[in-house]
Amino acid sequence: MNKAQSILDRKNEILKNSIDVDFLKYKRSDIAFDYEKMMEETGYPIEEAIRIQRLMGVGSTPMFELKNINALIRRLSKPGKGARIFLKDEACNLSGSFKARRAAISVFHAKKLGYKGVIAATSGNYGAAVAAMCAKLNLKCIIVQECFDSYGVYQPEIIEKARAIEAYGAEVVQCSVGPELFVVFLDYLDQTGYFNASLYSPYGIAGLETLGMECVEDIRRLSGKDPSAIIVTHAGGGNLTATARGAQKAGSKCEIIAASVDLHGLHMASDRDFNRKSFTTGHTGFGFPFAIYPDRSDVTYSAARALRYMDSYYTVKQGEVFYITEALAKLEGLERGPAGNTSLAVAFSLAQQRDEDDILVVQETEYTSAGKHYNAQLSFAKNNGIEILTGDPKFEVAGTNIILPAHPKDITAKKVDLDLLRISYIRQQLKLHPDHMFSDDDLLFLAKECKVNTDWILSTIKQLKGE
Repeated sequence: MNKAQSILDRKNEILKNSIDVDFLKYKRSDIAFDYEKMMEETGYPIEEAIRIQRLMGVGSTPMFELKNINALIRRLSKPGKGARIFLKDEACNLSGSFKARRAAISVFHAKKLGYKGVIAATSGNYGAAVAAMCAKLNLKCIIVQECFDSYGVYQPEIIEKARAIEAYGAEVVQCSVGPELFVVFLDYLDQTGYFNASLYSPYGIAGLETLGMECVEDIRRLSGKDPSAIIVTHAGGGNLTATARGAQKAGSKCEIIAASVDLHGLHMASDRDFNRKSFTTGHTGFGFPFAIYPDRSDVTYSAARALRYMDSYYTVKQGEVFYITEALAKLEGLERGPAGNTSLAVAFSLAQQRDEDDILVVQETEYTSAGKHYNAQLSFAKNNGIEILTGDPKFEVAGTNIILPAHPKDITAKKVDLDLLRISYIRQQLKLHPDHMFSDDDLLFLAKECKVNTDWILSTIKQLKGE
């Protein structure tokens, strides 16, 4: 048996030792587990999370109206339409992104439990956040990155993030695209005995719930009412899950909208495709798989469960996100990283169809710098044979071209059929557990997972089984 297989065979043991959570105590069947009990017992109350984050220099970020962009939206909209967009500027956090919120709680918890160091597997922003929090609490930090193809070619954004991580004093371990990352990650956890600061743990989700609560409370303070919708860039599901939970804890019933960059046709584990995409996160290559199978993550039960919380889901093209990133800088004086502006591109499109009294919240921005700048990303794409064009983004083909809109009206968010994702979720469960006899408890769990009723779940199971 080779070393990699030996490590994978011990995966559950290694993960349990590295996060100090007995996930199996919440298991109810091969299908169901007690999600809410897990969150209650292993996360942090939101008041405590707020207190910890204030000590760590995180949270209470600015919220403001994008007045010049909103004026443009009104000019493009029919009378009575043109919702107002407000933006939560998470780039003002220590380390420059919303991920400082989840890192603050995870690293604090590692220190509390007596771990000597922390490890995280991430392409970048979260790595910088974990490294910054470890610096504050005097813990060792190792960040494992998937960052180059078989030719040793790195994406400029990932290299920029590595520089940021190292600036905080952390060690960066860089891996090639594919299964190497998870094996290396497990091996380091096993060798060091460090804490696993997983993006998908209850601690990480608890840290981000403060963002959802702040989004609601900020809008109430600024406008006297709740937001109509909060739009969340969606990848692994933690951002959307926690924002929704935080909004609920603030007593709001606002709509939760997911937003991803459309990278249809590119495979995230493909050596060929790795450098033919211009976004390392916030795209459908993560957004779809993690929605339909959240437990593919580095914990036994992921606390990030997007289908439980999203009310609708929209995608935009790479060129549309680059365009709105430049617009944000030139119209509002805010130069922010492209990936964080995915939700802004969706908001810009949807606002033109919504009533002028509605308020849409774009709930995060991220820092930008040399390698993360959209010009660097476009230059890298061009050097990799991607054609850069101006025209109608609906003709963009990921991995072939990037089409910048010829006019702001050309930014058009495309709605995702959530029922197709729900069906894929159920199909995945049937694939994993082909002989499972579904109990009432299983059906109720799946109904909550997919945000539907049990009749829909039962009907879908029968349909997929051909009954």
